[in-house]
Amino acid sequence: MYIPFDQLPPQARLWIYQANRPLTEAEQTEIKPLLERFATDWSSHGRGLQASAQLLHKQFLVLANNESATAASGCSIDKSVNFVRELEQHFNVAFFDRTQLAFLKDGNVEMVGMQELKAKVAAGEIDENTLYFDTLVNNYGDLQAEWPKPARQSWLSRYF
Repeated sequence: MYIPFDQLPPQARLWIYQANRPLTEAEQTEIKPLLERFATDWSSHGRGLQASAQLLHKQFLVLANNESATAASGCSIDKSVNFVRELEQHFNVAFFDRTQLAFLKDGNVEMVGMQELKAKVAAGEIDENTLYFDTLVNNYGDLQAEWPKPARQSWLSRYF
């Protein structure tokens, strides 16, 4: 069962997939109905999930499930991963590259490779107040309250 993204309860579980590039307007227009269809049909052991899906900042695919209604099972999570992999192929974009970090700078998402991080911190291009898109946020309430958040409030704090 599809739930509009802004109507999810705070405890709804999230899976955030970060694209390696911004999606074009045409791609966003094409992907939105696919996301809604997937959320509508997403199930766990034959029981429909109270699910939603959303694109944020042109670069983040967020799948969500109200776990208090029906928990996602391993099989249903596998279905979601397969769905995201299909999107990767169709749109020629990578959603599973964990070597890139995303920051909000001047209103835009800036991608920084893990291998570049120390140099960017040393040069002052990234500091403790730079807003970081932590893809490990796992519930809707935290996404609403603190996403993106200052790098010092994330696992990146060790670099400052």
